[in-house]
Amino acid sequence: MKKIIWIIIGIAVVALVAIKLISNKKTTESKVYQFDKEKPISVEVDTIRLKSLSEENAFTGTFEPNKESKISAETQGKINSVLVDVGSFVQQGQTLIQLDNSLLKLQLQTVQVQIEGLEDDVKRYTILTQADAVQGVQLEKAQLGLKSAKVQKATIQEQINKTTIKAPFSGIVTAKLSEVGAFAAPGVPLLQITDIGTLRFTVNVPENNLALFQNNQTYKISADVFPDILLSGKITMIGSKANMGNSFPVQFQVANTKNLTIKSGMFGKVNFGESTQEKGILIQSSAILNNDEKTQVYIIDNGKALLKTIETSQNIGNKTVVKDGLQEGDIIVTSGFINLFNGANITTK
Repeated sequence: MKKIIWIIIGIAVVALVAIKLISNKKTTESKVYQFDKEKPISVEVDTIRLKSLSEENAFTGTFEPNKESKISAETQGKINSVLVDVGSFVQQGQTLIQLDNSLLKLQLQTVQVQIEGLEDDVKRYTILTQADAVQGVQLEKAQLGLKSAKVQKATIQEQINKTTIKAPFSGIVTAKLSEVGAFAAPGVPLLQITDIGTLRFTVNVPENNLALFQNNQTYKISADVFPDILLSGKITMIGSKANMGNSFPVQFQVANTKNLTIKSGMFGKVNFGESTQEKGILIQSSAILNNDEKTQVYIIDNGKALLKTIETSQNIGNKTVVKDGLQEGDIIVTSGFINLFNGANITTK
């Protein structure tokens, strides 16, 4: 009888363990992420339109000032006058701000009086020394005192000069950071001067197009808001390291127009296109997938993503010319390829 009871207990224990394991398995499965193939995937898209290839055969960039500096005082003091305002054109060496220097001028007058007295002492001791009326050491002390007073005068004069803040280069005042009555101190910006007589123009160039640019060569550059004004830009730098977008910075030095038409921060382009009206299909190069030696893109058809094989001809900047496989009006996926597959349901951003 006892043997039967032990058998029953063993069976019950095994059953309880099995039930617990099944329960744990279901709990674990419920916590594991299950990819739902029917759930729509959010992507960014673009609609295909015919574009002028000559217009797109360009690299866009931004104009920046050749020089820009925040002006601060080299000495501390109260601001007595600010002689310029935002938008003022200033010449190199022009006075911009005058600090209070009245105390320094009084110190200078005091030292000047000391110098005059010491000069008289030196004259008297010179005569007396020549007549052996005083020891030569007294003349030497008077001469050293005179030299020390002159050094002190030069030091105070330099401090007075530093209370007059002047423009380090010619340019336009683009920021006024202090007013009359405020207290100036070394390192605290008071004004900002920007030189746009000469501009820097920087574009980011994909590695495939880097051979188009050569150091010290001159190229035609135009601002987007003034397309009829062609500027001459000379390459001063070609980046030796790619940025986050796998492009290389190329920098030009550009002479502005006489009336400074081009402003800092404007967008522009350096164009390699010919004067032709040829049009074609251009898509973002990042939208292209290379699968099994096939060049493909995802298009949207009735709310689903479909892989389509295309044929390309050339790259223009960060875009690619499509020869075959797409037509005007097609909608292609440009971003959001994670978990994307052929036939997936799509929602667009």
